[in-house]
Amino acid sequence: MDKRVLETILTDQVEELAAKQSIHFCRRKEEEHIDLKSPQAQVVIGVRRSGKSTLCYNALTRKGIKFAYVNFDDERLIHLTGDDLNDVLEVLFKIHGDFKYLFIDEIQNIPEWYLFVNRLLRRQMHLIITGSNAKLLSGELATHLTGRHHCITLYPFSFAEYCEVKGIDTKSRSTMAIAAQRAAFDDYMRQGGFPEVQLVDHDRDYIEGLVNNILKRDIEQRFNVSYTSAFEEMSHHLLNTAPTVVVDKSLQETFGFKSPHTSKNYVNYLKQAYLLIGLHKYSPKSRQRMTGEKVYPIDIALMNKRSDAFVGDNLGWRLETIVYLELSRRYKTQGCDIYYFNDRSGECDFVVCKNRKAILAVQVSYDISSAKTRTREIAGLLLAARRTGCTNLLLLTDHADEDITKDGHTIAIRPVFDYALHPDTP
Repeated sequence: MDKRVLETILTDQVEELAAKQSIHFCRRKEEEHIDLKSPQAQVVIGVRRSGKSTLCYNALTRKGIKFAYVNFDDERLIHLTGDDLNDVLEVLFKIHGDFKYLFIDEIQNIPEWYLFVNRLLRRQMHLIITGSNAKLLSGELATHLTGRHHCITLYPFSFAEYCEVKGIDTKSRSTMAIAAQRAAFDDYMRQGGFPEVQLVDHDRDYIEGLVNNILKRDIEQRFNVSYTSAFEEMSHHLLNTAPTVVVDKSLQETFGFKSPHTSKNYVNYLKQAYLLIGLHKYSPKSRQRMTGEKVYPIDIALMNKRSDAFVGDNLGWRLETIVYLELSRRYKTQGCDIYYFNDRSGECDFVVCKNRKAILAVQVSYDISSAKTRTREIAGLLLAARRTGCTNLLLLTDHADEDITKDGHTIAIRPVFDYALHPDTP
């Protein structure tokens, strides 16, 4: 690319980023995980439109750090290759003068980007990088930047962040404040947590466009998907039925793939692009943990804000998805693993483990006012407690709030909105 054209593009990008200065942004807890003093590349990964760029921008500007910026998710830079990256660096120095911090958006769009990153790290440059493909980034980072990167996963807004954006008082315990928090949670259950969805009138068009863009651009083009129509049908099917256990053979037969291996690859592509997030079955045996994976959407907006989606009224699925995403935010950064528990005697939605020890068992049910439902959900928790040795038992619902003792175990029953707003809750 002609360097004069490149300079125009990168200058435009600086102006676009500068426009953020007039906007008040929600402070997100992942910001504190970005270590700007570290010699390691700080890599923020997650689904498109989850706020990765804003997170990095906030981390830099709140510290008053001078930095250069390039966004490779720009259609004008679509034909750049690894050989062009030195020209990019030269133009950045021309625009910004000398700098020690470089913020790079959607770096996975450039072939052999990791060679460029490695070279900059050897020059002691501080790098803040975003990307939207977990496997592509993690594989190349592990191969080429061993020990020289730190990954931070960013999800769409949590309920607490949603409340901050909407100006909801989450500290007060007055009757009026709790009523406002409950009402906000009902809205969150319908709307989801994508940051820009809070600003647009046509949220369905926004989500549908986002999903289609990820399917066609980030997956079909990148991985040369052969059966594009069947792949897209399968993708929407999984979003419609999630949370669901993936059966590769069943997907192959339903969508006419040549083999279950094709189904498995396609599901993995959806997880790599963060449309889906997986959950393995609890078992002390590794082989059993690798079968029967369950998948959830990365945000509840993906469940119903699309054409031909009928999952909107299934509040139990939506509540379970919100809880899994909250557990992921809360525990995966602590080095914990999360599983679902299921055997012939019953099931429990989530078991959180640290160092192979179960530290929390969680059951989710929208409404436990029915004696039959209440008995079933409590029985699942007690079964998980017996099988895993876990003593910290939590039943999350839409409304109930109490503590009970059953078979020698104390069970905390809490409304999800309250659990999501209090990070100190177990």
